[in-house]
Amino acid sequence: MDFATSGERDTFVMQHSRALDGDVSIGGAKNSVLKLMAACLLAEGQHVLANVPDISDVALMCELLEAMGVTVTRADHRLVIDVPAELNTEAPYHLVERMRASIVVLGPLLGRFGTARVALPGGDDFGPRPIDMHLQALESLGATFSTAHGDISATAEVLRGAEVVLEYPSVGATENVLMAAVRAKGRTRIVNPAREPEIGDLIEFLNQMGARVGWSGDRLTVDGVERLAPAPSGDGYRVIPDRIEAATFLAAVGMCGGSVFLRHAVAGHMAMLIRKLTEMGMHIVVEEAGLRATVTQRLASADISTLPFPGLATDYKPFLVSMLTTASGVGIVTENIFTGRFRYIDELRRMGADIRTEGHHAVVRGVERLSGAPVRAHDIRAGAALVVAGLAATGETEVAGAVHIDRGYEDLAGKLAGLGASITRR
Repeated sequence: MDFATSGERDTFVMQHSRALDGDVSIGGAKNSVLKLMAACLLAEGQHVLANVPDISDVALMCELLEAMGVTVTRADHRLVIDVPAELNTEAPYHLVERMRASIVVLGPLLGRFGTARVALPGGDDFGPRPIDMHLQALESLGATFSTAHGDISATAEVLRGAEVVLEYPSVGATENVLMAAVRAKGRTRIVNPAREPEIGDLIEFLNQMGARVGWSGDRLTVDGVERLAPAPSGDGYRVIPDRIEAATFLAAVGMCGGSVFLRHAVAGHMAMLIRKLTEMGMHIVVEEAGLRATVTQRLASADISTLPFPGLATDYKPFLVSMLTTASGVGIVTENIFTGRFRYIDELRRMGADIRTEGHHAVVRGVERLSGAPVRAHDIRAGAALVVAGLAATGETEVAGAVHIDRGYEDLAGKLAGLGASITRR
């Protein structure tokens, strides 16, 4: 597998595209595979992951694991991860600051070794996302933390099961405390955990490694075990499909029209999104092997509000905003998850969008058509949403900063071109 690298062909170039047609295969979920890779640190031996997307964030997580002493072999959308008995329990700044998801190595390192040193994370540029909740949750299990020179140092002589109450159903905090709790002594109950499909994928993977994790009502219950082992390999543990990539292609159909089959897309992972798109006028049919989305006329506006799963994911919002820019009517968009996640709206305005923002709200008045312009991606999903918008704009649109988009998409231009879109990289 030849993972994407930055610095080459850093611009997407789009012309106004006709109605899309064909089928597209949805790859493995970025937001799941990175956490599964971190979970491998919990057990010595050889782990095999299948359906791994060829994206730069996966390559970066491979570098991080290798810096800890892990051997990673990549081929044919598979990872073979050999974890030794002893590891370097430090996650260096030059890797962590490039990808926020790397903070999830904290939980497994504490769970297995009782010590970890992790640089404060970086990642997408859309506002602060403090990790206090991660640390407080791990402190409930007996970990102690100190910070100096941009690093978090963690120690725990013994992790003990406890009731961990999350103020908010944070995905990252749930993942970190879950991966520490599987090796803690006794039972841990996680109150108000995240319920995203990627959490379910992590639970399934941990249980195949020998963990004892399950749902008890609206709580996660974790009974700590003495040791874990690699999940039975066979063809490898298969990563769930990427619901955000699926949303990207649904948005492309929404803006360009046409009919596209999204192979491997799981309707149950994006039920609220499907409901909202149906409300806007998209016809979506759930089939055994995926979803078929059809749009034959201009979409209607709708109000959008982001919420934790099973609500509308904040990662869906840039695509929905792009679709609203050319929909009929006025839509009000409310961001309830992260602050500062409206930077791409200035870029859409450059393309002729009529959008007004105030605080965590945006009012989008649909226009007949966007016009091509040079714009820039500031994060993964907003960048992809600008690409989708460019497909529906008159003239030529250039989206610079493709390095951000490559963090989460395998050959986005090629997949869109395969549906008839006019798009290239340069």
